[in-house]
Amino acid sequence: MPRATVIGLGKSGVAAARLLKREGWEVELSDGNTSETLLQQQQQLAAEQITVKLGQSLELNGANLPQLIVVSPGVPWDIPVLIKARQLGIETIGEMELAWRNLRSLPWVGITGTNGKTTTTALIAAIFQAAELDAPACGNIGYAACEVALSCRTGTETSIQNRSTERLALSISAPLDGTEAERSRSQKSKIQNCVDWVIAEISSYQVESSSSLAPRIGVWTTFTPDHLSRHQTLENYYNIKAKLLRQSELQVFNGDDTYLRQQGLSAWPNAYWTSVRGKDFLISEKGFYIEDDWVVEKLSATSAPEPIVKVSTLRMVGEHNQQNLLMAVATARLAGINCDAIALAIREFPGVAHRLEHICTWEGIDFINDSKATNYDAAEVGLASVNSPVILIAGGEAKAGDDTGWLAKIHSKAAAVLLIGSAAPAFAQRLQEVGYYSYHIVETMERAVPRAAELAKEYQAPVVLLSPACASFDQYPNFEVRGDCFRQLCLDWAGGGKLQYNLILSSFL
Repeated sequence: MPRATVIGLGKSGVAAARLLKREGWEVELSDGNTSETLLQQQQQLAAEQITVKLGQSLELNGANLPQLIVVSPGVPWDIPVLIKARQLGIETIGEMELAWRNLRSLPWVGITGTNGKTTTTALIAAIFQAAELDAPACGNIGYAACEVALSCRTGTETSIQNRSTERLALSISAPLDGTEAERSRSQKSKIQNCVDWVIAEISSYQVESSSSLAPRIGVWTTFTPDHLSRHQTLENYYNIKAKLLRQSELQVFNGDDTYLRQQGLSAWPNAYWTSVRGKDFLISEKGFYIEDDWVVEKLSATSAPEPIVKVSTLRMVGEHNQQNLLMAVATARLAGINCDAIALAIREFPGVAHRLEHICTWEGIDFINDSKATNYDAAEVGLASVNSPVILIAGGEAKAGDDTGWLAKIHSKAAAVLLIGSAAPAFAQRLQEVGYYSYHIVETMERAVPRAAELAKEYQAPVVLLSPACASFDQYPNFEVRGDCFRQLCLDWAGGGKLQYNLILSSFL
């Protein structure tokens, strides 16, 4: 029996281990951490004959080496043990690559980019759902990709769409038109009880560890400096993202993104480009653009422009969401989905949790959760998308990057800034350096929310916005937990008002 090791006991790692076990591998799963939750998972997986080693790193010594190593997305690709594994000739891949190898006969949509991935992925998924295609969102959103592969290869359940205990709101299902529909159905028949399309949000970490992943449609949302502590240089970060698009059959690009637009047709001559600024700003003879409140499709140099859907039916605010809309519509049209299904999905799409998510309104003040804004560019977009003046909550674990645009947006839109987390002192210094002094270091979200409400009343600000411009790992396991904390505190405040505020303050005295 061949031996495989999976590194990382998260959702992706567990799904990969189970998939390998079912394919006949002897599987060992390792994680350098340990906790009560991980110990419970260890016992559960042991019952499935999957060995779990906690609190220790993988060692490649002796003769009994694995033939395959599968890496969870959060594990750096260049740690010493993985470098040694490749030197020893041990095949080393990511969880996304393992899923692809099991589902490669199906059509994939692969969405990557610095910002906008999650909203674009969710919107694509919603459109496919309106067209009645079974196409679960996976990867960095929803299911781990290997969970989709697990559901497709079992005969005990009809599809991942019908798993009622863990059904994802973003799972989707529907037949396509014409030749593309027949192609999709033919491929689906090769795998029992499977989905129609795989809609995958794919991070640079997942692209980096996937050698053969080649989606039917690749989408590149934005490109700005991020994750440079892992990828070292901007050029390396770009090349990792670009690999996914080069291996995609069809390519969709955000033509309004400054960096991608500079690459242009010389780098991507066959891509479908998009622009919210109209036909004159389309850098290709084919693409999708906005004109007179319509998303307009132009599929070739000689084809007539065709209006597809009204932009004003989208409930999400901000130019960046119009960009996301264009890329989602482009993807749907290239997959053969009709205009009626697209219009239905866009009209009903509620938005994405933690990305400019409206939580509640208290005494005319909107509380908005933008916890997913984990870098300066995303936080700048968040500020640009809401009414001013705004009370901003920012901070967390700081990332490298250019904060110039973000600071300028604070100057123009924020009545006050509340700083939390480990970045608070550094952010305070940067605000002082640009001549902004209406900030308060409050350290925690529990202090920030009631103080923000009070300041919103004082400054007659219509919005309290959590848009951290930081990772969450100094105080929370991830940005979702941070956003959930903010949501609950806002709802508690709206329900309890100043009584709640006084109780919170008294707990710190």
